[in-house]
Amino acid sequence: MSFALFVGFALKSTVVLAAAWLLTLALHRRSAAARHLVWTAAAAAILVLPLLSITLPSLRVPAAAIDTVAAPLVVTGSAATSAARRPPARGASDGAPQPSRAVIDWRSAILLLWALGAVALLVQAVIASIAVFRLRRAAPAFPDRALAAELAQRLGIESPIDIREAPPGTMPMTSGLFRPLVLIPSDASYKEVLLHELAHVRRADVAQHLIARAALILCWWNPLAWKAWREFVKERERAADDLVLGAGVAASDYAGRLLEVARGMRTARLSACAAVTMARRSQLEGRLLAILDTAANRRAATRASAIAAGVLALIAVAPLAAVRAQSGLPSEDVLPPDVDTFIRTATEQMDAAGLEKAAHAAVNLRKYDTAQRLMAAAADVQRQVSGPQSADYAMDLMRLARLAEKQHDITKAVNLYSRAANLLGNQPQAAPALFYLGANALNNKDYEGAIADFEQARNADPAQSGLALMWMAVARQRQGMNEEAAGLYRDALAHQSPESRDAVTTMTLFADFLKYHGNSEQAAELANRIAAARKSMQEQSNPLPARGDVYTVHTPGVQRPKLIDKTDPQYTEEARAAKLQGTEVLNVVVGADGLVHDAHVISGIGLGLDENGIDAVSQWRFLPATKDGQPVPVTATIEINFRLM
Repeated sequence: MSFALFVGFALKSTVVLAAAWLLTLALHRRSAAARHLVWTAAAAAILVLPLLSITLPSLRVPAAAIDTVAAPLVVTGSAATSAARRPPARGASDGAPQPSRAVIDWRSAILLLWALGAVALLVQAVIASIAVFRLRRAAPAFPDRALAAELAQRLGIESPIDIREAPPGTMPMTSGLFRPLVLIPSDASYKEVLLHELAHVRRADVAQHLIARAALILCWWNPLAWKAWREFVKERERAADDLVLGAGVAASDYAGRLLEVARGMRTARLSACAAVTMARRSQLEGRLLAILDTAANRRAATRASAIAAGVLALIAVAPLAAVRAQSGLPSEDVLPPDVDTFIRTATEQMDAAGLEKAAHAAVNLRKYDTAQRLMAAAADVQRQVSGPQSADYAMDLMRLARLAEKQHDITKAVNLYSRAANLLGNQPQAAPALFYLGANALNNKDYEGAIADFEQARNADPAQSGLALMWMAVARQRQGMNEEAAGLYRDALAHQSPESRDAVTTMTLFADFLKYHGNSEQAAELANRIAAARKSMQEQSNPLPARGDVYTVHTPGVQRPKLIDKTDPQYTEEARAAKLQGTEVLNVVVGADGLVHDAHVISGIGLGLDENGIDAVSQWRFLPATKDGQPVPVTATIEINFRLM
């Protein structure tokens, strides 16, 4: 258990104990059995907290959108990118990151102290169990079997009970999870004493005792846990007393027997760790008052109420357990201060979601090496949690492949996409991987292999049929099968919405194809359709509602921003394979800091170029716009021309 998991468990178990304490206070007029049920449910909730914290997904809060304002300022940039293949990055690996060496510090000391305390209590419980076992073996059978059978029947106990006679002075006790044992000292073999121990058997108090003791071992450092243990034992004994009184024993006689047992028996502190003992002097006064209180609620807990308490406890504790990752997860643009420690902690917690979010934050900050380490750790955790053949693991492999793309490591990207596609089979999620693999095959002039990949992508996700047909047209075009290529282009457009970005991509490639083969008339017709589709997309891409602190260049006194540093966008492997060229139009906010914020596409090209355009523009730097001599944020429209050289 890592320090982060321990701290989370400590806080949440304290919340559970505090809630149980408040609930028992509210139930002070109810029976002791009801309050004991609350403490038992709280102990069970504490035991399942670590498991739920690891297995349940973390609760997420969606980030609020930031409004932008449209404006007519146009900053035109061009991206002329060589068609030559980029060399793969060196030293990349898709394996899980190796954690840094552990450092012995105060966190480790706290964990060690907790472990020592828990082990000490566990050893104490084991020794107590051995002592009770020896006592059981040495004790003869209880002599009055008829009395024992009569009292068991009075309490509704049908299964046989092993009742034995313990040496004089021994504290009466009940033990045995699967084979109940009742030990009655030879000098206290009273009917009331035996009835009390049988009441513990009737209530299954041994099982509840072990649950509460296990919770105490985990939370031994918490004073509230020890208070909960004392309250648990007190309410358990009072609930057993209520069953005895309900069986027809006079309250005055029972109180007298209880007092006599408490005075004459030895304290059984060690045995109390593993067995349910009868009399505790520290609680005797309160028990006697409760026994003699004629107005007390003595209603017993039913099996249905016990099941309901367990279900309600699980429902209540599940959201608390799911909060585990919230405090540790980075925001969209903030990485943990110590990435190595975060990876180690999240891996120990099997927190794939936290690692994925941290990787996303690293991507936003363009720290791709860090993102790769985080994502590789997330994939390794996902493989352990979901299995090496699971779709979740395959999707993490695809995320790793996209990072390899950003690092221009084509070999690694192909390997990861291939593994993901093999795991996903004909599931729709496999389509992006298959499109990339097909484009890579095109770049390597493996046209039939590319066709096979595109066919498989179409079968996996029929909704992508238009895109798959477009790619098959490109492959046939590369092979010189022009008639078939033209037919496939037309089939692709028939499967695509006329005003969609995919349709614009297909029409652009088809128009270039027609123009190259001398069909200028049809190429011009497609150019008109492309212009109409782009205009429609621009009209539909309305800016978000206005925000008062963002200006337009038409605002009186506002001076336009000036571009001082520009990063060219990169071509994707798919766009290079298709030889796609065109113009992307973005709407952005140029902040008072001279940086680009809130970029979104007004008119795109497709095949990943739009995303690369946003990534490049987000790195541009401006002299900010000014109003009355002060820097202010303004909106701008940016055009990026993608050209292959």
